[in-house]
Amino acid sequence: MPFMEKNLRALAPITVQDRPYKRYHVDRPGHEIEPEVEKAAYAFLPRLVPEPAGDSPAGWIVLHRGGDTGAYLLAYTWVWDNVVECHVAAAGQPILGCPDEDPTHFILETRPWFGCVWELPALEHERSAWVRHMFVPDEPDLDGYLADTRRPGSVGL
Repeated sequence: MPFMEKNLRALAPITVQDRPYKRYHVDRPGHEIEPEVEKAAYAFLPRLVPEPAGDSPAGWIVLHRGGDTGAYLLAYTWVWDNVVECHVAAAGQPILGCPDEDPTHFILETRPWFGCVWELPALEHERSAWVRHMFVPDEPDLDGYLADTRRPGSVGL
């Protein structure tokens, strides 16, 4: 499979089930995620977020539009103060069990996957941001963490 560069960009955080989540979108250069795919993904998102708990104050979301018919939604939630829980949905990818090639028809993905090569740069940044803002200061700085996003640009080589 030939490698293709993709772009990652951060969007404003949103609240899901009383918990703030940073947002990242991954797409091909010149092909931003379609509004209908974004709308369907965020409508499905509450199914990927665990119930609020005192030890899970925040997380981040990656919405990834594949180069074909696929779309992928990953919800990463900080739990136990230092562990990441991940839940994934897919759309438009029959090989993953999706009922059709519609990138707005999300289903819960049950494989123990947590990200592909284009989604993992967000995870890498989020781990460092969590430590920088929640562990290093004398007092955890959740607002600082939420404001600290990966720079936009290519995610690949």
